[in-house]
Amino acid sequence: MPERKKLSEEEILIELDGVPGGGWSLVDGKLHREIRFTDFVEAFGFMSRVALVAESMNHHPEWFNVYNSVVIDLSTHDAGGVTRTDLKLAARINEMLSYPKAEK
Repeated sequence: MPERKKLSEEEILIELDGVPGGGWSLVDGKLHREIRFTDFVEAFGFMSRVALVAESMNHHPEWFNVYNSVVIDLSTHDAGGVTRTDLKLAARINEMLSYPKAEK
């Protein structure tokens, strides 16, 4: 599976430039993004939408939620780092942020 091959830091940074919508960084070997919403319901609704996409990809985020804030970290555990699958999920997450209440 070429999409589940660990990428080098250089490859990740190059690929991140191509993720539509931006907002992601490389932190501690994982793709990282923090997003604020207007309230808890908006944040939880966003997480629910992401959960459905992540499940369909069989690729699940590490995330943390407090009230209107969602912190997401992406890596492929069995590959030991970031893969193209993580970058694809990051792009899909960014697509879902077009929901009007999200502050990018």
